Amino acid sequence: MSRQDINRSGEMEVFVSVVERGGFSAAATARRMTPSAVSKLLARLETRLGARLVNRSTRRLQLTPEGCAFYERCITILADIAEAERQASTGEQAAGRIRINTSGSFGNHVLAPLVPAFMALHPAVTLDISHTDRIVDLMEERADVAIRAGPLKNSSLIARKLGATGKIIVASPDYLAHHGKPRTIADLRRHCRIGFSYARAIEGWPLREGGETVTIPITPGLQVGDGEAMRHLALSGAGLARLAAFTVRADIDADRLVPVLEEANPGDIEEFYAVYMGQGGPLPARIRALLDFLVNHVRF
Repeated sequence: MSRQDINRSGEMEVFVSVVERGGFSAAATARRMTPSAVSKLLARLETRLGARLVNRSTRRLQLTPEGCAFYERCITILADIAEAERQASTGEQAAGRIRINTSGSFGNHVLAPLVPAFMALHPAVTLDISHTDRIVDLMEERADVAIRAGPLKNSSLIARKLGATGKIIVASPDYLAHHGKPRTIADLRRHCRIGFSYARAIEGWPLREGGETVTIPITPGLQVGDGEAMRHLALSGAGLARLAAFTVRADIDADRLVPVLEEANPGDIEEFYAVYMGQGGPLPARIRALLDFLVNHVRF
């Protein structure tokens, strides 16, 4: 390993300090460097990466899109290094309670089947799992890890991708027997469609029509606050639902639900992430163990 490789973590530390302290002078004070040394180091880093990380002005420093992405990666890498050093020096083992907040669908269909294997690997860890489909604040919910679909918006959090899944429109055989199976997108207008009640929910279904993906506005006949309730309503014959494929695969295989308008499925995917706080020191061994386990074992 070259000296240049060894110094890269130091460059990352300085860059993170510049971002978090809002400028070269504050970062220089924190790192016990001169502002000019910090500025030169950042310029050297940008040259090596071939990308501008920050836009400099007399008033403030602003991250570029490349800088935002690099900052998030630096936080993760530096946390990994700190945790590796701590475990190597203390022999720390995973132990204690982990509070996990996730959606009912992910919790029931993906997480729950994995719990026995994780507990067997880490018997000193206890899990406290809560379910909700709304977006939660980790501090308010007192959660160590949240598992959610969609992009990360809060820059104080770090996300590790667990995987991705497609979506399927489904209905029960009984519902289709009574109301008919929609053959075209236009047919959806005469069917009851079950939707999410949260503001974050998409107010339409993306579907393929005429070789293009279009969003078909829907006015749900029923609205519910979680995916599992939506699934159970579809199973009971209440209407059509557009759900994550992993939640209904077993129902389709058992003929409890029937895919609808498969030819119009645009093939869009929903990415799932394990989200956790990225500031305040290295992660405890128990949190790191859970994140590594999920990344290696979650399958959709």
